[in-house]
Amino acid sequence: MRGKVRVCVWFLFLFGSCWGRFVVEKNSLKVTSPESLKGVYECAIGNFGIPQYGGTMVGFVAYPKANRKACKGFDEFGISFKSKPGGFPAFLLVDRGDCYFTTKAWNAQKAGAAAILVADNKQEPLITMDTPEEEGGRGDYLQKITIPSALISKSFGDSLKKAIEDGEMINVNLDWRESLPHPDDRVEYEFWTNSNDECGPKCNSQIQFVRTFKGAAQILEKKGYTQFTPHYITWYCPDVFVLSKQCKSQCINHGRYCAPDPEQDFSKGYDGRDVVIQNLRQVCFFKVANESKKPWLWWDYVTDFSIRCPMSEKRYTKECAEDVIKSLGIDLKKINDCIGLPEADEVNAVLKAEQDAQIGKNSRGDVTILPTLVINNRQYRGKLDKNAVLIALCAGFQETTEPAVCLSEDIQTNECLENNGGCWHDEAANVTACKDTFRGRVCECPIVKGVKFVGDGYTHCEGRCEINNGGCWKETRDGMAFSACVEYVAKGCKCPPGFRGDGVKSCEGKKASTEVSWSFLWVIFLGLVAAGVGAYAVYKYRIRSYMDSEIRAIMAQYMPLDNHGEEAPTNHIHHADI
Repeated sequence: MRGKVRVCVWFLFLFGSCWGRFVVEKNSLKVTSPESLKGVYECAIGNFGIPQYGGTMVGFVAYPKANRKACKGFDEFGISFKSKPGGFPAFLLVDRGDCYFTTKAWNAQKAGAAAILVADNKQEPLITMDTPEEEGGRGDYLQKITIPSALISKSFGDSLKKAIEDGEMINVNLDWRESLPHPDDRVEYEFWTNSNDECGPKCNSQIQFVRTFKGAAQILEKKGYTQFTPHYITWYCPDVFVLSKQCKSQCINHGRYCAPDPEQDFSKGYDGRDVVIQNLRQVCFFKVANESKKPWLWWDYVTDFSIRCPMSEKRYTKECAEDVIKSLGIDLKKINDCIGLPEADEVNAVLKAEQDAQIGKNSRGDVTILPTLVINNRQYRGKLDKNAVLIALCAGFQETTEPAVCLSEDIQTNECLENNGGCWHDEAANVTACKDTFRGRVCECPIVKGVKFVGDGYTHCEGRCEINNGGCWKETRDGMAFSACVEYVAKGCKCPPGFRGDGVKSCEGKKASTEVSWSFLWVIFLGLVAAGVGAYAVYKYRIRSYMDSEIRAIMAQYMPLDNHGEEAPTNHIHHADI
């Protein structure tokens, strides 16, 4: 609630009234052991650090024996929470009070904690831990806080402390998967911002975020993955103060739309009315660009304006802004028509719509903190950082439907670098089913060179033999194709039955040589058969010739023939017919 209080104090200082319905964004903390604490508990996401939207984090709860409010560095007490290789990350439990929430988180992070749990010091509804307004370099560490933070109730904190004092090891799981809804394949998000660039670390981080996030935002918008809308907070001046010097210098349209003085000093520099007009110009730029089907140009305009027209160089002017608009090719007349007359005592439709949009509806509370991101109607909590915000946006998509930018190296978890994340892989073809995402690794059979591998992603994926034969030996012999690629073999290549070799460079043996051997045997067999038939024919011929000669010899002994030159009788029978 501190963020809401800060804005209200600011508003009270200027105008004497305050309103707002602030919604605390929460995530779940699941205790898996000991049995006495098992269950799911709510905790409030801090407005700093990097919540792991869409993901989970497992660890154990550590409660320090000294420096329990974490207002000092733990190195002063010789305490470290860095986990050893293979060990559980430590979630540091600290007590609320005596110093800023961000100071506690920074000291916990330096000591090696993976996350910080702040136990409330009184029984009350959960609040949002916000960042302080720190100046003079004291807030430099704010942008360095990367561990997630959560506020837990006093009763839950007391239960954790007692269990630890009793010697119990408390295992917990921080879960952000349901912190953002993901109703469809498009994420809608709003960025509530301000054109003021003289508000210290907050303004500096906001400008830096716009510059670094611009590329990713434009890619998502151009391809239709997101629908982005910028918004600007304005307040109104109470009727009794409309004619006061303060309201005249901070408001336009007769006190209807106001902004705080940039330097918090009414006597110097730019006034709040200058900020309101530039805010209005930026809203109108977006409206005209959106009508031209180029809403992403808003990111270029805001970035270029912050570079070319800073307050510190006295260039925060209408003329400088219009030069930037012209350079981007957007219709300046339409923008000026949209802005209207700041001096008129009438409602400005654009700024009235902005004021109405500040009021929360359904699950979204009023926008009271600047800057604020609203993703799928939920207010983002955490560091305003390119990767952190991109992770949150990606969590707004249903799982496996994220665009490619969500799988970029910047936000990958890199779990696949070690043992392929436990997923299927093929060393020979250099193919793996492990895919890093912002949610963590998933085991999903890949698509390689247009070929979709099929399988469970954990133990096998089929399809690699279709790509360069899996890098294995392949050959066609006598019209038959032989391959050493086998889908289920760990090393990928194995010579087919009857072949020998490494399966990669060569396989020699059975199939081709066997066919030649059988052909040769058939030739020999047929030759032997032919030789046998020929030998039998010769044998039969010789037998008959022998018998023929024997018969003639016998007949010659017993039946001598009288040839004496006379003709044989006509009824003579030839010996061959006997």
